[in-house]
Amino acid sequence: QVQLVESGGGSVQAGGSLRLSCAASGRTFNNLAMGWFRQAPGLEREFVAAMNWNGIITNYADSVKGRFTISRDNAKNTVYLQMNSLKPEDTAVYYCKAYSSSFYYSGERLGDTWGQGTQVTVSS
Repeated sequence: QVQLVESGGGSVQAGGSLRLSCAASGRTFNNLAMGWFRQAPGLEREFVAAMNWNGIITNYADSVKGRFTISRDNAKNTVYLQMNSLKPEDTAVYYCKAYSSSFYYSGERLGDTWGQGTQVTVSS
């Protein structure tokens, strides 16, 4: 089983940038697809971005395309989310997810692992 710890959240003004990190330990990280999700107060958790095991194939929610970039450093067992041009509607708790496969997919599967989340607050 892989363990995930997110960091890098904080408060920023609209138009600013943040970079989230998700450090993985335990089960082999390099073989797993990774993703970022977020949950705003009163709303369901939603997909933000994902990438397959080698970082070649990525996918983004329409709301963040062109502003957010997911990347990974397999040597450091870490996945990142670079967030630029932040908007107040990006305010949420951001969660890192390790898929139970080398390729990302929709929905949940047995073996998916989540981090504890990190708060991102964007003020106008």
